[in-house]
Amino acid sequence: MHRKRPKYLNLIEIKLPLPAVISILHRVSGVLLFFPGIPILLYSLQMMLDSPQSHDEFYTVLAGLPVKSVLVLFLWFFMHHLCAGIRYLALDLHYGIELEQARMSSRLVLVAGVVLTLLVGIVIW
Repeated sequence: MHRKRPKYLNLIEIKLPLPAVISILHRVSGVLLFFPGIPILLYSLQMMLDSPQSHDEFYTVLAGLPVKSVLVLFLWFFMHHLCAGIRYLALDLHYGIELEQARMSSRLVLVAGVVLTLLVGIVIW
């Protein structure tokens, strides 16, 4: 049986399964935590420890709505990366490798990342 494959594949119309989306988001969140995340964290630490004036200036900057929004976004990167990383550790130990379990754990990662972000975001807001 010979199937006729599409000659020109439209990659935008392809719907990825949820575990693939979670995998892509895990990689993207890891990259974004590493590159802009670490330099921003180090610069913030430098501002907090430099002098009392720079410490006060740092907290003034943190009080702004755009900065808080970016912090919540980075918080979601971290929470998603953490939850997905735990999922991948479980998959490496051969837990949840069946198709339905993998789909359920992907949904759980997505929901847990958002819920944890909202909980911690409310506390730090």
